[in-house]
Amino acid sequence: MKVGLLIGYSGAKYQIPMDLILEAESAGFDSVWSAEAWGSDAITPLAWILSRTTKIKAGTAICQIPARTPANMAMTAMTLDQLSDGRFILGVGPSGPQVIEGWYGDAYGKPLARSKEYIEIIRKILAREAPLTHDGEHYQIPYNGPGSSGLGKPLKSILHGDPDLPIYTASFTPNGVRMAGEVADGFFPVWMNPERFDLFDEPLKAGFAKAGNGKSLDNFDVAPFVRMAMGDDIAKCRMQIKRGLALYIGGMGARKKNFYNDYAKTLGYADAAVKIQDLFLSGEKDAAADAVPDKLVDETALVGPAGHIREQLARWKAAAARKEVGTMIVSVNSPAEARFLATELL
Repeated sequence: MKVGLLIGYSGAKYQIPMDLILEAESAGFDSVWSAEAWGSDAITPLAWILSRTTKIKAGTAICQIPARTPANMAMTAMTLDQLSDGRFILGVGPSGPQVIEGWYGDAYGKPLARSKEYIEIIRKILAREAPLTHDGEHYQIPYNGPGSSGLGKPLKSILHGDPDLPIYTASFTPNGVRMAGEVADGFFPVWMNPERFDLFDEPLKAGFAKAGNGKSLDNFDVAPFVRMAMGDDIAKCRMQIKRGLALYIGGMGARKKNFYNDYAKTLGYADAAVKIQDLFLSGEKDAAADAVPDKLVDETALVGPAGHIREQLARWKAAAARKEVGTMIVSVNSPAEARFLATELL
């Protein structure tokens, strides 16, 4: 099993934890991952990180599809990949309706169909088998619609990209996982209980079958985000994780359109998901965090003293042995936590 480091997106001020990243690289971590919401972008930090490292890979988890045209995303990915000697990994996803429409001013529409077209176009650009053309529901290249000059010309990338550049998607709904299995090289379950791969098994198999190119868990990466908080006070450690879970389950989406809330229900926490959302949307954020069950934290995160985390890691190692987890993308708080994980997993 590979281990990645998640640095996420910014708060009010962006700072790159280079000491932590360099420690992770030295310890043998495979990758470091950035993200974007509606503040810092996912690409700029990785350019900075790749310029200051030599071995660790760097990936986006995720670049939001409405933020960039597929051609622009391909250009960016090819450029970073070449400048880093092949250390760039592209992760993309549609985000949710509040961000797509409220931040980017774009229609939510059919996000999975759009994602599939987006990835197909990027792969065409990377392959350079012919000048780029695409006639889809969401993208028409060359564009000949309203306002066009009619002079659009199919073009082939000047830069020669890597056709095998890995592309991941952010997915945890059955349809999203199925799409990932069909068109991507891996996917990010936002949180994961390593003993509940049954939630992904059938959709992935359906996607692999539709791809029709011999895809399987042998060549596809299941890469969950795993939060970590190490310390002697397990209740305090759990609360660090609970605040993040409460934000996503309670407030990362509208009341009737929150994918994270739905996913918590799918994981077996329907009553808690309703309560967390009610409290969070009522402004009671501390109470929402208190309402996150300890069991959900322990199933999906790494918390508490070293001995407790070792017990939790046994479940992740077992999942990796079954090829149900390929990369643990872990958010850690210190170089000491990174070294601990390296000792236990690498």
